[in-house]
Amino acid sequence: MAYATAHHEEHHHEHDEEIKVMGFWLFLVTDCILFGALFATYAVLVNHTVGGLTGKEFFEVPGFVSETFILLTSSFTSGLAVLSMHKGKIKPLIGWLIVTLLLGVCFVGLEIHEFQTMVHEGATISTSAFFTAFYTLVSTHGLHVSVGIIWMISITIQLKRYGITSVTKRKVTIISLYWHFLDAVWIFLYTVVYLMGVM
Repeated sequence: MAYATAHHEEHHHEHDEEIKVMGFWLFLVTDCILFGALFATYAVLVNHTVGGLTGKEFFEVPGFVSETFILLTSSFTSGLAVLSMHKGKIKPLIGWLIVTLLLGVCFVGLEIHEFQTMVHEGATISTSAFFTAFYTLVSTHGLHVSVGIIWMISITIQLKRYGITSVTKRKVTIISLYWHFLDAVWIFLYTVVYLMGVM
């Protein structure tokens, strides 16, 4: 009887974990739709400028190249965290997560600095429809990165408290997928907004 109860509870736990993972994938689908709509809006408004002011006059190549390098590096360190998890190595796992979230903080910091510089030079969100679309798209991505940083801090705390369990494994896997998703979005954003913007 006790064995049957334990088996039932284990099966129920696995089912709950599968539902949570499925819920995350649904969340990513909705996020894809959100970013798709923002990219479409940007594409429509990219030529709606005032006085001919475009991103070419304001985008700083070293800035967005640095942001890209930092975010891609953080994707690599996130992968190393997952690899450490599969090997059952808790210290490297926590270490790589901390490195990843610190890189995320650097990315957000550079993005905020970029916005401050552009606003100081006269390119605000209300300057034109182009800049409205630009700030909305880029800041939405930055907000997602900020959420990922907070989420990663929470998971790191749980790993220190509980170690590597089935629950923390799922959370590490999900945050890593989320982080890679944001990297993929950024690569597209980097190409469509920044590279095409300075050409």
